[in-house]
Amino acid sequence: MSSRPDLHAILVGDGDVPERAALDAAWPGWDARPGLVVAADGGATKALTVGLTPDLVVGDADSLGPDGLAAVRAAGIRVELAAVEKDESDLELAVAAALARGATRLTILGALGGARFDHALANAFLLAHPTLVGLAAVLLDATTRVRLLDASAAPAEVRLAGEPGDLVSLFPIGTDATGITTDGLAYPLRDEPLASGPARGLSNVRTGPEAHVALRAGRLLIVETHPPGGIP
Repeated sequence: MSSRPDLHAILVGDGDVPERAALDAAWPGWDARPGLVVAADGGATKALTVGLTPDLVVGDADSLGPDGLAAVRAAGIRVELAAVEKDESDLELAVAAALARGATRLTILGALGGARFDHALANAFLLAHPTLVGLAAVLLDATTRVRLLDASAAPAEVRLAGEPGDLVSLFPIGTDATGITTDGLAYPLRDEPLASGPARGLSNVRTGPEAHVALRAGRLLIVETHPPGGIP
Protein backbone atom coordinates (compact mmCIF):
# COMPACT_ATOMS: atom_id res chain seq x y z
CA MET A 1 0.00 0.00 0.00
CA SER A 2 1.47 3.38 -1.01
CA SER A 3 1.93 6.05 1.63
CA ARG A 4 0.52 9.54 1.29
CA PRO A 5 2.99 11.82 -0.53
CA ASP A 6 4.70 14.34 1.74
CA LEU A 7 3.63 17.92 1.09
CA HIS A 8 5.27 20.58 3.24
CA ALA A 9 3.16 23.72 3.39
CA ILE A 10 4.48 27.01 4.77
CA LEU A 11 1.76 29.25 6.16
CA VAL A 12 2.35 32.93 6.88
CA GLY A 13 0.13 34.87 9.26
CA ASP A 14 -0.01 38.59 9.87
CA GLY A 15 1.99 38.57 13.12
CA ASP A 16 5.68 39.29 13.54
CA VAL A 17 7.77 37.54 10.86
CA PRO A 18 11.56 37.75 11.28
CA GLU A 19 14.05 38.03 8.47
CA ARG A 20 15.01 34.81 6.73
CA ALA A 21 18.59 34.90 8.04
CA ALA A 22 17.29 34.86 11.61
CA LEU A 23 15.05 31.87 10.91
CA ASP A 24 17.85 30.03 9.11
CA ALA A 25 20.20 30.56 12.05
CA ALA A 26 17.64 29.56 14.66
CA TRP A 27 16.01 26.58 12.94
CA PRO A 28 18.20 25.18 10.13
CA GLY A 29 16.12 23.42 7.49
CA TRP A 30 12.84 25.02 8.56
CA ASP A 31 11.91 25.63 4.90
CA ALA A 32 13.01 22.27 3.49
CA ARG A 33 11.20 21.34 0.26
CA PRO A 34 8.11 23.53 0.57
CA GLY A 35 5.45 22.48 -1.91
CA LEU A 36 2.87 25.10 -1.02
CA VAL A 37 2.84 28.60 0.48
CA VAL A 38 -0.42 29.96 1.88
CA ALA A 39 -0.72 33.47 3.33
CA ALA A 40 -3.42 34.57 5.75
CA ASP A 41 -4.56 38.07 4.80
CA GLY A 42 -1.73 40.53 5.62
CA GLY A 43 0.64 37.57 5.81
CA ALA A 44 0.90 37.97 2.04
CA THR A 45 3.21 40.96 2.50
CA LYS A 46 4.98 39.36 5.49
CA ALA A 47 5.83 36.34 3.31
CA LEU A 48 8.06 38.58 1.20
CA THR A 49 10.18 39.21 4.31
CA VAL A 50 11.41 35.63 4.09
CA GLY A 51 11.52 35.48 0.31
CA LEU A 52 8.32 33.49 -0.11
CA THR A 53 5.76 34.12 -2.83
CA PRO A 54 2.31 32.84 -1.79
CA ASP A 55 0.54 30.35 -4.02
CA LEU A 56 -2.69 31.36 -2.31
CA VAL A 57 -3.96 34.16 -0.07
CA VAL A 58 -7.00 33.54 2.13
CA GLY A 59 -8.93 35.70 4.59
CA ASP A 60 -11.10 38.79 4.79
CA ALA A 61 -8.40 41.18 3.47
CA ASP A 62 -8.96 43.70 6.26
CA SER A 63 -5.21 43.80 6.94
CA LEU A 64 -4.21 43.83 3.28
CA GLY A 65 -6.59 46.64 2.42
CA PRO A 66 -7.79 47.48 -1.10
CA ASP A 67 -4.34 48.43 -2.41
CA GLY A 68 -2.66 45.33 -0.98
CA LEU A 69 -5.40 43.09 -2.33
CA ALA A 70 -5.08 44.67 -5.77
CA ALA A 71 -1.29 44.14 -5.68
CA VAL A 72 -1.72 40.47 -4.79
CA ARG A 73 -4.15 39.94 -7.64
CA ALA A 74 -1.94 41.88 -10.06
CA ALA A 75 0.90 39.48 -9.20
CA GLY A 76 -1.28 36.59 -10.36
CA ILE A 77 -1.70 35.10 -6.88
CA ARG A 78 -4.96 33.30 -6.24
CA VAL A 79 -7.17 34.88 -3.58
CA GLU A 80 -9.96 33.21 -1.59
CA LEU A 81 -11.88 35.96 0.19
CA ALA A 82 -13.87 35.31 3.35
CA ALA A 83 -16.46 37.38 5.17
CA VAL A 84 -15.20 39.75 7.85
CA GLU A 85 -17.76 38.33 10.29
CA LYS A 86 -16.87 34.66 10.58
CA ASP A 87 -16.16 31.98 13.18
CA GLU A 88 -12.63 31.16 11.96
CA SER A 89 -9.48 33.25 12.12
CA ASP A 90 -7.73 33.97 8.84
CA LEU A 91 -4.91 31.65 9.90
CA GLU A 92 -7.39 28.86 10.59
CA LEU A 93 -8.71 29.36 7.05
CA ALA A 94 -5.13 29.12 5.79
CA VAL A 95 -4.69 25.81 7.62
CA ALA A 96 -7.91 24.48 6.09
CA ALA A 97 -6.82 25.61 2.62
CA ALA A 98 -3.44 23.89 2.96
CA LEU A 99 -5.01 20.65 4.15
CA ALA A 100 -7.55 20.76 1.32
CA ARG A 101 -4.60 20.81 -1.08
CA GLY A 102 -3.00 17.75 0.47
CA ALA A 103 -0.55 19.24 2.98
CA THR A 104 0.87 16.62 5.34
CA ARG A 105 3.01 18.94 7.48
CA LEU A 106 2.78 22.63 8.26
CA THR A 107 5.32 25.28 9.21
CA ILE A 108 3.52 28.39 10.38
CA LEU A 109 5.15 31.84 10.54
CA GLY A 110 3.64 35.08 11.80
CA ALA A 111 1.61 33.33 14.48
CA LEU A 112 3.49 34.59 17.54
CA GLY A 113 4.20 38.10 18.81
CA GLY A 114 2.55 41.26 17.61
CA ALA A 115 0.06 43.41 19.47
CA ARG A 116 -2.67 40.79 19.90
CA PHE A 117 -1.99 38.30 22.71
CA ASP A 118 -5.42 36.76 22.08
CA HIS A 119 -4.38 35.99 18.51
CA ALA A 120 -1.14 34.38 19.70
CA LEU A 121 -3.12 32.17 22.09
CA ALA A 122 -5.63 31.26 19.40
CA ASN A 123 -2.79 30.35 17.04
CA ALA A 124 -1.14 28.12 19.66
CA PHE A 125 -4.44 26.36 20.37
CA LEU A 126 -4.92 25.97 16.62
CA LEU A 127 -2.33 23.19 16.82
CA ALA A 128 -5.01 21.17 18.63
CA HIS A 129 -7.49 21.56 15.75
CA PRO A 130 -9.13 18.18 14.99
CA THR A 131 -8.05 18.35 11.33
CA LEU A 132 -4.38 18.38 12.38
CA VAL A 133 -4.48 15.13 14.35
CA GLY A 134 -1.61 12.93 13.17
CA LEU A 135 0.04 15.70 11.14
CA ALA A 136 3.24 17.58 11.98
CA ALA A 137 2.65 21.28 12.56
CA VAL A 138 4.91 23.89 14.17
CA LEU A 139 4.74 27.61 14.88
CA LEU A 140 8.05 29.42 14.36
CA ASP A 141 9.69 32.74 14.95
CA ALA A 142 13.36 33.67 15.39
CA THR A 143 13.53 32.44 19.00
CA THR A 144 10.60 30.07 19.50
CA ARG A 145 9.23 26.82 18.11
CA VAL A 146 5.85 25.52 19.28
CA ARG A 147 4.27 22.13 18.58
CA LEU A 148 1.64 19.85 20.08
CA LEU A 149 2.23 16.30 21.31
CA ASP A 150 -1.15 14.60 21.25
CA ALA A 151 -1.73 11.33 23.13
CA SER A 152 -5.47 11.75 23.51
CA ALA A 153 -6.07 8.63 21.40
CA ALA A 154 -2.80 6.69 21.82
CA PRO A 155 0.62 7.20 23.42
CA ALA A 156 2.84 9.59 21.48
CA GLU A 157 6.44 10.73 21.42
CA VAL A 158 8.60 13.31 19.70
CA ARG A 159 12.30 14.01 19.22
CA LEU A 160 13.32 17.63 19.51
CA ALA A 161 16.49 18.51 17.61
CA GLY A 162 18.09 21.81 18.59
CA GLU A 163 20.87 23.55 20.45
CA PRO A 164 22.13 22.55 23.91
CA GLY A 165 21.00 25.20 26.38
CA ASP A 166 17.68 25.83 24.65
CA LEU A 167 14.72 26.10 26.99
CA VAL A 168 12.02 23.45 26.60
CA SER A 169 8.67 24.01 28.32
CA LEU A 170 5.83 21.48 28.53
CA PHE A 171 2.27 22.72 29.06
CA PRO A 172 -0.69 20.34 29.38
CA ILE A 173 -3.73 21.67 27.55
CA GLY A 174 -7.36 20.68 27.92
CA THR A 175 -6.67 18.33 30.83
CA ASP A 176 -3.80 16.94 32.88
CA ALA A 177 -1.10 15.07 30.95
CA THR A 178 0.06 11.74 32.37
CA GLY A 179 2.88 9.27 31.81
CA ILE A 180 5.46 11.82 30.69
CA THR A 181 9.01 10.59 30.21
CA THR A 182 11.82 12.83 28.96
CA ASP A 183 15.44 12.36 27.92
CA GLY A 184 18.01 14.97 27.00
CA LEU A 185 16.60 17.56 29.44
CA ALA A 186 18.28 18.82 32.59
CA TYR A 187 15.24 18.07 34.77
CA PRO A 188 13.90 14.69 33.64
CA LEU A 189 10.44 13.30 34.07
CA ARG A 190 10.07 9.55 34.56
CA ASP A 191 6.53 8.41 33.78
CA GLU A 192 5.15 11.42 35.67
CA PRO A 193 2.12 13.71 35.30
CA LEU A 194 1.90 17.42 34.67
CA ALA A 195 -1.24 19.11 35.97
CA SER A 196 -2.99 21.86 34.09
CA GLY A 197 -2.34 25.10 35.98
CA PRO A 198 0.94 24.67 37.93
CA ALA A 199 4.09 25.78 36.10
CA ARG A 200 6.18 22.68 36.81
CA GLY A 201 6.87 22.06 33.11
CA LEU A 202 8.26 25.56 32.54
CA SER A 203 11.86 26.27 31.46
CA ASN A 204 13.55 22.88 31.29
CA VAL A 205 16.91 22.91 29.49
CA ARG A 206 18.11 20.83 26.54
CA THR A 207 21.42 19.17 27.50
CA GLY A 208 22.45 17.94 24.05
CA PRO A 209 21.54 18.30 20.38
CA GLU A 210 18.39 16.22 20.81
CA ALA A 211 15.74 15.77 23.48
CA HIS A 212 12.97 13.20 23.64
CA VAL A 213 9.48 13.50 25.12
CA ALA A 214 7.07 10.58 25.46
CA LEU A 215 3.46 10.97 26.60
CA ARG A 216 1.05 8.23 27.61
CA ALA A 217 -2.19 10.25 27.81
CA GLY A 218 -3.33 13.83 27.29
CA ARG A 219 -1.85 16.64 25.22
CA LEU A 220 1.28 18.73 25.72
CA LEU A 221 2.10 22.04 24.12
CA ILE A 222 5.89 21.99 23.67
CA VAL A 223 7.61 25.37 23.50
CA GLU A 224 11.33 25.48 22.59
CA THR A 225 13.08 28.81 23.12
CA HIS A 226 16.58 30.05 22.39
CA PRO A 227 17.67 31.81 25.60
CA PRO A 228 18.79 35.47 25.64
CA GLY A 229 22.34 35.72 24.36
CA GLY A 230 21.96 32.55 22.26
CA ILE A 231 21.26 32.37 18.53
CA PRO A 232 20.10 35.82 17.31
